[in-house]
Amino acid sequence: MTGRPVTRRKAVLGITAAAAALARPATPRAQASGRVVVVGGGFGGAACARALKRARDDLHIILIEPNAVFTSCPFSNAVIAGLREIEAQQFGYDKIAADGVTLIAQAVTMIEPERRSVMTADGVALPYDRLVLSPGIDFHLEALPGYDAAASEKMPHAWKAGAQTLLLRKQLDAMADGGTVAIAIPANPSRCPPAPYERASLIAHYLKAKKPRSKVLILDAKDTFSQQRLFERAWKELYGDMIERIGLSQGGRVTSVDSATGTIVTEFGNYNPDVANVIPPQRAALIAEIAGAADATGWCPIDPVTFESKLVRNVHVIGDACLGGAIPKSASAASAQGKACAAAIIDILAGRTPEAPRLTGVCYNVVAPTYGFSLAGSYQPRGDIFAEVEGGATSPVDAPRELRAREASEAERWFDTITAETFG
Repeated sequence: MTGRPVTRRKAVLGITAAAAALARPATPRAQASGRVVVVGGGFGGAACARALKRARDDLHIILIEPNAVFTSCPFSNAVIAGLREIEAQQFGYDKIAADGVTLIAQAVTMIEPERRSVMTADGVALPYDRLVLSPGIDFHLEALPGYDAAASEKMPHAWKAGAQTLLLRKQLDAMADGGTVAIAIPANPSRCPPAPYERASLIAHYLKAKKPRSKVLILDAKDTFSQQRLFERAWKELYGDMIERIGLSQGGRVTSVDSATGTIVTEFGNYNPDVANVIPPQRAALIAEIAGAADATGWCPIDPVTFESKLVRNVHVIGDACLGGAIPKSASAASAQGKACAAAIIDILAGRTPEAPRLTGVCYNVVAPTYGFSLAGSYQPRGDIFAEVEGGATSPVDAPRELRAREASEAERWFDTITAETFG
């Protein structure tokens, strides 16, 4: 399959245009009335609910999200490094409610697909014609012995933005100059695969300015990672030997932790850093398993045209929880999936055959306040998954600093665009 190359700038603009292109309205005579329940108010779920309501005002759209305020993971690494305040990451749902979406601030405790019913924590059963799950990730704690909720208070993951983000920032502030910050990175699939390396970069930026005798140690369950050459060039250029990475074949995979002693255990040795940022292996959030939508991998297989679960009828899964193939688990991807899923549901309810979507997304990494780079991609269904099609664009490795500064600014604009589009 061929197509015109997608530039990074076009990819950013495409995020805004995607709502109109993907959530296309039905014809006036089409009978699309129905009740759609969306579980999860992150980038995917909120985008889906909003696109559904804007496409067909006669639909009854219910968005179930227990948190009154959404805290964004993109740019939370800047909060950890003291470059941004947590309030800049937080968004409410007032504008989504103003669109006519019904908001329910409850957790979902049970899903009965055979009855097409969702049960909330307060005991209310909500029927649906179509259910969209956008629950994000949970941690696969069985895969990391010693790590649990109590351990996360000493060895924060900061992989769900909010209190953990601030805890890691507090630990960095308290660390003495000359200390070591260890970041344990799991194998894929995981949420936003480049983000741990961005985090290492911004922590190094903080240390260089505040505690220059300190270092960042990356313990990695992978030998290679996305945009590796760009990251490693930036580390050398900006931080010298402050960042050390131990990959899988060098014994970097973390096999267990002991939070009582602050020990990180790997296949080749133990580490006792001053600050331990342990990111555990991941899987789809528990509600996906409760719904029966997760398979033995812990993730949710889907039909990539409609996002309908391969395991449960009338249930769609979008965002980080689904098995998407080449499409990454990122905010940009979740937003695009939410809009495409909305378009598919409109068609299904109207008795039409949904069209195969083409999703465009972009991932920015900011490794210093004026140094960024990006990766844009375009994805289409191929078999049971999404495949990357011709048109991906990445920053050149040898780009001048002017381009790096421009991409750092573009990252800010991308964030403003996607959060305004999603939350108003």
